[in-house]
Amino acid sequence: MTTPPGLHLEEITPRTFDAAVGIRVRPDQEHAASPVMQSLAEAYVRPAGVAWPRLIVDGDRPVGFLMAFFDIDWNTDGTLFRSGLWRLNIAADAQGRGYGRFAVESVAAEIRRRGGKELYVTWHPGPTGPEGFYLGLGFRTTGETSGDQVVGVLDL
Repeated sequence: MTTPPGLHLEEITPRTFDAAVGIRVRPDQEHAASPVMQSLAEAYVRPAGVAWPRLIVDGDRPVGFLMAFFDIDWNTDGTLFRSGLWRLNIAADAQGRGYGRFAVESVAAEIRRRGGKELYVTWHPGPTGPEGFYLGLGFRTTGETSGDQVVGVLDL
């Protein structure tokens, strides 16, 4: 995919904070997408460098938010570390324009840059969930669940 000119990620800073927390998904997706404020709070309580929150910007217009994770102790016993896409929120009026694909490709590039070979993601199953989106990008289900969510992986 060719990235449209002007499409980029920005760090969450005091300058971008209000734009980030203003991102809202469609009402029918709210049950499956945590609010950006919750994601930022979770990033804050993790060790430095684990969470990677970013604002997705097209030109000067904020269109989404992503948060990746790097080397999280997946099973909490120090034997399985994973990296992936933790959160993805595309603004309701910006969906269907390739911003989600751009977000996944950006996280994949960052994981590869850090030496990773797999990108993990979880999603809520169901008719309004993002399963078709992730499977369409090449993710496969692992057969695992994380709470009530499906775990998927993309080989990089």
